[in-house]
Amino acid sequence: MSVKYLSIASLLLVDIAIAQDKFEPYTQHLEGTALSFSMQPIPGGEYDRGSRNGNPDEQPVHRVKVDPFWMGTYEVTWDLYEPFVYKDFEVARSGGNIPPEVDAVTRPTKPYLDMTFGMGKEGHPALAMTQYNAIQFCKWLYMRTGVFYRLPTEAEWEYACRAGSATDYHFGDEVSTLDDYAWYNSNSENKTHKVGLKKPNAWGLYDMHGNVAEWTYDQYIPDFYGQFTGGVADNPVAVPDKLYPHSIRGGSFEDDATALRSAARLPSDPSWKQLDPQIPKSNWWFPEAPFIGIRLVRPVNPPSEDEIMAYYDKAPIQDY
Repeated sequence: MSVKYLSIASLLLVDIAIAQDKFEPYTQHLEGTALSFSMQPIPGGEYDRGSRNGNPDEQPVHRVKVDPFWMGTYEVTWDLYEPFVYKDFEVARSGGNIPPEVDAVTRPTKPYLDMTFGMGKEGHPALAMTQYNAIQFCKWLYMRTGVFYRLPTEAEWEYACRAGSATDYHFGDEVSTLDDYAWYNSNSENKTHKVGLKKPNAWGLYDMHGNVAEWTYDQYIPDFYGQFTGGVADNPVAVPDKLYPHSIRGGSFEDDATALRSAARLPSDPSWKQLDPQIPKSNWWFPEAPFIGIRLVRPVNPPSEDEIMAYYDKAPIQDY
């Protein structure tokens, strides 16, 4: 952690550091607030990415190596996300005090709709943000904690979801068992539910299938897997350089069981801003995508501070 951020680091980070040295689950607290979130250790390893019986964009199945990382136990909830969206709310949650480096983080434009869409807030996954919005939230956490959090790559996401499995879902192939692990169109009543109510996967991650779909960092490229035949892809990532499409994983409360498979991929779409009256359209929100959320990742070996800020500070691409 750089000296610049020691002034905002909680004393509880000492305990967190001990847990991280042992590569154990830990809870990240945000100093000066009652806010916290938990992280699970995901061991490094190799797996077969994709599906031989799935969609064309899931093929060919290929071997992938992934370095160890921590991943959020749960999808990011409104409890944690709302103080980032609304500065006044953060001030209230922080006893009237926000460190200047946190105050300097660019906030989302205030949405003109109820972004919970009436589905619930406390304990429910935050949703309908753009990928740019999700990355700026990660920057806000960095300024709050001094710890580098980011979006998972597609390779990391599928690896963590599978948790050692090679089946359609992390628990097996039987769709009849999906109700025990996921909220989807057969049981969700067309709404999100509080995180963590279903069973976790083998690595302690909840709602990897369903509830809300989850952003990854990758550009969505339908034939991206074709380049990796005949070897082992080492931490592959399709670094994004276009506004559309980006890759989303996990399926949501709106989707059928097929879309919730560990290998299933979904591209973002400009139609998700069709009703946005602004010109240019918002960099921050997808008002017609109340099914997208966030799950955090923290690499075991963080990049340099210059690399961290390069990740966070990419200029948004205007959307007309």
